[in-house]
Amino acid sequence: MPNKPLRVGVLTGGGDCPGINAALRAVTKSLTLKHNAEVIGFLDGFRGLVERNVEPLHYRDVSGILTRGGTILGASNKADPFNYQPRGGANVSAQAMKTYRNLDLDALVAIGGDGTMSISHRLTDLGIDIVGVPKTIDNDLVGTDRTFGFDTAVSIATEAIDRIHTTAQSHHRIMIVETMGRYSGWIALHAGVASGSDVILIPELDYEVEEVARVCQDRERGGQRFTIIAVAEGAKRKEGERVVQERSEEFTDSIRLGGISRVLADQLREHLDSSIRTTILGHMQRGGTPTAYDRNLATAFGTRAATLAAEGATGVMVAVQDGTFTKVPLAEVADKHRTVPLDDPLLASGLDVGTSFGVPNAEVPATSDLEPHPASP
Repeated sequence: MPNKPLRVGVLTGGGDCPGINAALRAVTKSLTLKHNAEVIGFLDGFRGLVERNVEPLHYRDVSGILTRGGTILGASNKADPFNYQPRGGANVSAQAMKTYRNLDLDALVAIGGDGTMSISHRLTDLGIDIVGVPKTIDNDLVGTDRTFGFDTAVSIATEAIDRIHTTAQSHHRIMIVETMGRYSGWIALHAGVASGSDVILIPELDYEVEEVARVCQDRERGGQRFTIIAVAEGAKRKEGERVVQERSEEFTDSIRLGGISRVLADQLREHLDSSIRTTILGHMQRGGTPTAYDRNLATAFGTRAATLAAEGATGVMVAVQDGTFTKVPLAEVADKHRTVPLDDPLLASGLDVGTSFGVPNAEVPATSDLEPHPASP
């Protein structure tokens, strides 16, 4: 009796980001061409796994999608099988396992961020053979130096801040630009340095309003009558609280951050007479065509995930460390966030060119013993 063809499922969990379609293309084409496998796509992330909402993915189905943003399979951040919102927060992991077995799958490739990897780890413990692919604009997954989607988000944020420079100069304003990133400051740091922002505020360093105001005053006294401030949505004032836009048990994380730029503007108005304006970049950082870097990274991750799935690997995530592609156990990734270490070379470069991080420079430690931020503060 001939061997059964390899059958591999694939899903995209959590929020969308540029490069997912490139990863789907790589997984599907590699499995089809190299391993003669059948590929089954689950629609809307883990919801498709629970509800058995699937469609076959053939070579032609993923041709021409390399440059497209979003995901052709759809995604959902409210479909955790262990807290399934379409059924009132019930644990339906057994239904997910049943779907996996009934479809006679040999492996599942899960493309997603920290929430997806945490769910995947728990499903692996139940017996589903999963290989993870790290995607998130936040770049906050433990175990990998880069996630695809991050480079595109940084490019979008940098261009936005570049454009805001002109109106800031023309109207002599303090302009505050809020980026995404949740509990990690990677986007704000990279976009802030790339755009020459005067102040960069990240969650890893609680800012002092007086220090930010001092920078604005010093620039004005020096003849530079405008200031650009890049602030991550998870940043907060020293001894203050993070600004929460919305709370809901329906989210993978129970809170949605947002609005720190407006809070910071109000705080600065207590110290300054300058005109202050805010811009929240929001979901535009998730959309559009992925950069060449993200397309290449997603392709490399996807082909390696396909190989691992075909080889029978399970409970691992593909990763890049020190320029080398590797794999890490999902157990080391689940329920953790990768934050910016305070000895990060780019942060040090920002300090060297005079960028303020909202605290006196002497208070920025040379090394960091920071632990990964817990999933819910």
